[in-house]
Amino acid sequence: MIEADRVIELGLSPELVNTPSESGGGQLIARCPNCKVAVWSNYAGAGPLVKFIRVGTLDLPDLLPPDIHIFTASKQPWIVLPDSIPAVAEYYEYEQYWSADSLARSKVLLPKIEAYQAAMKSST
Repeated sequence: MIEADRVIELGLSPELVNTPSESGGGQLIARCPNCKVAVWSNYAGAGPLVKFIRVGTLDLPDLLPPDIHIFTASKQPWIVLPDSIPAVAEYYEYEQYWSADSLARSKVLLPKIEAYQAAMKSST
């Protein structure tokens, strides 16, 4: 996940698809308009402010190995996760796992997310 204003789109604008989610808030999936591969998602909590990038769509995905495996309760039993990377059954308390730099960036972004959520609440 990364702040949306740090992402530079190269090429065609993605096709945005509203998709239901288990939380009920849904997600907006950005797909390549040609091949339909998912490039990133925006989830209801942070809306357009945070992009959950699909690392495999980047030019150099090997530079960004996972920091944590989440929602492992629903993984297939034949998936073997390495012991060297934290894994949690559902989501996690980010304060326990994020770097100091990531926590500082989150602190800057939080007021924007809160303003977005308030605007969404007042528009319904």
